[in-house]
Amino acid sequence: MAKTPDKIDERAQYLLKLLVNKYIKEGIPVGSRTLSKEFDVDLSSATIRNIMADLEDMGLVCSPHTSAGRIPTVLGYRLFVDSLLQVKPLENSEIQVISTQLAQVQQNEQELLTQTSSLLSEITHLASVVMLPRRLCNTLRHVEFLPLSDKRVLVILVVNDHEVQNRIIQTSHQYSASELERTSNYLNNAFIGKDLNAVRSQITTEMQEARESMDKLMQAVIEMTTQVFPDKADSKRDYVMSGQTNLMDIVDLSNIEKLRHLFSAFNQKHDILQLFDQVIDSQGMQIFIGDESGYEVLGDCSIVTSPYVVNGEIIGVLGVIGPTRMAYEHIIPVVDLTAKLLGSALNH
Repeated sequence: MAKTPDKIDERAQYLLKLLVNKYIKEGIPVGSRTLSKEFDVDLSSATIRNIMADLEDMGLVCSPHTSAGRIPTVLGYRLFVDSLLQVKPLENSEIQVISTQLAQVQQNEQELLTQTSSLLSEITHLASVVMLPRRLCNTLRHVEFLPLSDKRVLVILVVNDHEVQNRIIQTSHQYSASELERTSNYLNNAFIGKDLNAVRSQITTEMQEARESMDKLMQAVIEMTTQVFPDKADSKRDYVMSGQTNLMDIVDLSNIEKLRHLFSAFNQKHDILQLFDQVIDSQGMQIFIGDESGYEVLGDCSIVTSPYVVNGEIIGVLGVIGPTRMAYEHIIPVVDLTAKLLGSALNH
């Protein structure tokens, strides 16, 4: 995080707050004359100009190009967010919308995460990211295989008591219902309560040694295991993202080349996930402004993030990505509430 100046008097803080709020609202550099005319500032024009010059010397504001007005720097935004910002309570209608929409899909984890991301982008008009839950252990509770046509199998997988996953896999040949039932019975009897990674590791290790003497049941078990249960190398972290196109409508981010690099970072995911990992490790709401993220591609962006908690454990992070000139007083409580409601929904 950028380090803010140790000493800044109340008059300077007040003027900085007025300037930042004005710039966030209108996106136009703010001059001393504007502050003097539009706000009830009991200071002479000369005093305001001197204070603005001092703020610029401290690196809190700067003058873009030849403009007579000033805009906040990353350091200025940081002081504003940490010390001067007045967060607005959410309207009851906003709280009701978020609560109701998340409550409607809480039985399906993937759908819930997707809906949360979509809802967050709709409310904020920014890009939203919901990191998939990072659990220390995904425990097998039940697995069932049902035959479909064309060598396909429907897999019903229950993990961690409540999470149900349905997927279709392609197999090497057409298994009968009885073969699939024996396969699921074997896995359920031998591995209930085991971590999914451990199931795959144990079966592949033991059965590779006896591949030539395998009967049909064991052949089915190993094929299903390698397709259904994750390999540690393949169980990469991921996130659900919505509203990327919202960023294309924001003047501050309208540089086509910068947008291209930003969208590339969204697709590659590595940088965003590493940034969100910092939020998990810090165990609290985090706001990254401009180059504070440590990633050049996010240099013109602010990211407001909050972890979500299930059974007392932080298992993921959600947040929004937008310009540094965003309505922090509204975005922060929206992100905070959404994280709390998502954690609550996942607890059910």
